[in-house]
Amino acid sequence: MTNSRRTARTVRRAALPAACTALLVAGLALPAAGADCAAPSAVPVATAASTPDPTPSGPALKTIDPAALRNAVEAATKKMTVPGALVLLTTPQGTFEVGVGTAELDKSRTPTAADHFRIASNTKTMTSALILLLAQDGRLRLSDPVSDYVRDVPNGQNITLIQLLKMRSGLYNYTDSPELAASLDAEPAAARTPRQMLDIAFAQPPNSAPGAEYEYNNTNYVLLGLVAEKAGGAPLAQQLQDRLYTPLGLGRTSFPAIHDTSVPTPYSHGYMYGGTGYALVDKPYPADLRAAARSGKLKPIDYTHQNPSYAAGAGAAISSADDAATWIRSLTTGKVLGPATQQQWLDSPQAEDPAAPDGQKYGYGIAHQRFGPRAAMYFHGGELPGYNSFIGHDPDNGVTLVVWTNLTVSPDGKATANALLPTVLNQVYAGLALPSAV
Repeated sequence: MTNSRRTARTVRRAALPAACTALLVAGLALPAAGADCAAPSAVPVATAASTPDPTPSGPALKTIDPAALRNAVEAATKKMTVPGALVLLTTPQGTFEVGVGTAELDKSRTPTAADHFRIASNTKTMTSALILLLAQDGRLRLSDPVSDYVRDVPNGQNITLIQLLKMRSGLYNYTDSPELAASLDAEPAAARTPRQMLDIAFAQPPNSAPGAEYEYNNTNYVLLGLVAEKAGGAPLAQQLQDRLYTPLGLGRTSFPAIHDTSVPTPYSHGYMYGGTGYALVDKPYPADLRAAARSGKLKPIDYTHQNPSYAAGAGAAISSADDAATWIRSLTTGKVLGPATQQQWLDSPQAEDPAAPDGQKYGYGIAHQRFGPRAAMYFHGGELPGYNSFIGHDPDNGVTLVVWTNLTVSPDGKATANALLPTVLNQVYAGLALPSAV
């Protein structure tokens, strides 16, 4: 859920052929023990084997070979020492589910698409959709300053809801605070309110002027959760349930109460090596920890029941792969927002780096990347202690992809679900030869 993953990973962008940009998969993760709010970590997963024909012929998609897909996922997860992983892929050819490994260490149950897991920063896609629905209702305007809804925000009269949605507020990211990571390690089950998280953020000077630059930042979405409560007149959890989860039939998706550390059954446990800081502030693993983890002498810590309340609207939700697939497909194809608002959402992604206008973009709680002449995806990612995940939909080719793993970061420092993406996409799209990140 933190933006630390962004600073470490989004800068590692691959050099690309002139006619093909890299798919920079945002890990959008939210690290921290329970911190779901990591930034979309861009992972350079896509380059073409050769410069693609600008007017290609032939199918954009390969014929899916289920056995080859499974073998590739199994090999990649084994190399990263991931206990368990789930890939749910839908194309015009059908739906393919690949569960590998185990949902719990020392047990033999293979993960399934019905298993619950903490989706971390993928929650941001839901918080942003609720804000857009409230704007659609006339209960707020996206041009409103955040100070109209939340008190004591530094520069709040100059920070618009649009800037919060697009990660351009300039505020300090509270999950960068070393004190928060230490607190989460000391009291993992403790409840933490959105206001407490904002107090951490507001005690530090802003990182930049409002609107000056993109910076993935969990403070923005904790604020938007409070904006939704003020404008909608009801708790965030209730509004998400009434306006998103129930209408779309997302029966395995929930936003837990502030004291709730449980995960509904069936669920996958979630693991990470070391303390919360390795997720929240993206500290690199020391050499001795890496060696011990690779050798099996060091076992990962079970973070399943760490309280996610500190992530709030930036990353506290729980879902399953099948629900997550329904959600991202519904959001992208216009089943959530009205036509005019939907067009605003589709057009909202803005280049994160002004010097790379064709690179990764971030909009109203969604990232977008073109990774070939015939393929582009709206996507987000999530990371927090215990879990790493990716959700995406390619509307041009009818591809929906959900990947989750139950190890946040591999011993060699890779965001595990993101690192799996080249492996999966190579099985899906014709004309791609993505360099393996594993």
